Amino acid sequence: MPPRRRLTPADRRAQLLTVGTRLFSAAPYDDVLMEDVAREAGVSRALLYQHFPSKHALFAAVYQQASDRLLEATMFDPGATLVEQLTQGLDAHLDYFIPNRHAVLAANRVLAGDPVIQTIMTDELDALRSRLLGVLPLADARTHAAVSAVLKAWLVFVQVLCVDWLTLETCTRTELRDTCIGAAVGALRPLLSEDPAPDWPPALPA
Repeated sequence: MPPRRRLTPADRRAQLLTVGTRLFSAAPYDDVLMEDVAREAGVSRALLYQHFPSKHALFAAVYQQASDRLLEATMFDPGATLVEQLTQGLDAHLDYFIPNRHAVLAANRVLAGDPVIQTIMTDELDALRSRLLGVLPLADARTHAAVSAVLKAWLVFVQVLCVDWLTLETCTRTELRDTCIGAAVGALRPLLSEDPAPDWPPALPA
């Protein structure tokens, strides 16, 4: 074991999260052992367990950090078109999902139903829905409620579709993203007074 560096508790926790992120991204959840994390971090298992009492606790912290960073990277701009905003948000998530597929699959498959992990995902989806509601032209409370319900269902659709795609890539990344965009546009059009994406779908190449 390499010599342990003296770090503040906050810095040590950040270091362990970095190591955990790397290991959970590199291998399936069941293959990651706490002793592997301790060895990679250059700390004793006792010190690791002082910060994270279990592998589940470490993974939850890693996934919460990822969720927070994805929300920071997904900033909907009221000056952009709906398609531009959806494209930016989906690309930000796919940029994380693809290199971290093991972690994403662990959260959605191995730990499916786990209340801690589900709360992290639900909170992120709710935040994304709230941001989208804030940039859409909603005429009244009835429209707001209807669009909110559609966005809630759409976000779950995107989540399931992306997880399935990470397991078996049945189309290209661009096709996956555009399928998600098309689903949102098609579901929102009947509810809004103005077409939210008059130029969608894009014209096919000649």
